[in-house]
Amino acid sequence: MSMNPDNLAKQVEETVKKVGNPPIDQWDPELSGDMDLRISRDGQWIFKGEPLAREAIVRLFSTILRRESDGEYYLVTPVEKWRIQVEDAPLLAHSLTVTGESDRQVISLTTNVGETLEIGQDHPLEVTTYPGSDEPRPVVKVRHGVEARLVTAAYYDLAEHVVERNEDGHPVLGVFSHGIFYKIGQGG
Repeated sequence: MSMNPDNLAKQVEETVKKVGNPPIDQWDPELSGDMDLRISRDGQWIFKGEPLAREAIVRLFSTILRRESDGEYYLVTPVEKWRIQVEDAPLLAHSLTVTGESDRQVISLTTNVGETLEIGQDHPLEVTTYPGSDEPRPVVKVRHGVEARLVTAAYYDLAEHVVERNEDGHPVLGVFSHGIFYKIGQGG
């Protein structure tokens, strides 16, 4: 099999038809090589210098993407494993919605590949900063080591739901979703 996105997509589509969401945690093929595919910080999937034209391929590839313990990202099928480059988080999260109130609220985000995630035990929120700066890096865990970074508008929407709480005598800022408190920063 070549590293052509269309050929890889056909192989994945056949698997998805048979088993539903790809069980990539059960697949462990040898490394096939490096694919000239890069996911830019703004969420563009670029193959050989050109954006992937078919959104359906990007959506499909997002289901076979995983980050392994070496920190690298791979597109994985039952028989192939292609290393790709990711500039930041491979997915973007936008369209934040909140249902409920207080510690019973549920925060949902939609990713740039059309998947809706509820912040909670399966999709925890983590806010760190970029190395060497104070710029916040808010991400939600998706699956298989893959994260979705909140776009600026979603992060500002999230900030509207921040509460302050006391932990060990120190004020902490954060949000609740599915009854879990996610720290965003120090209060004061």
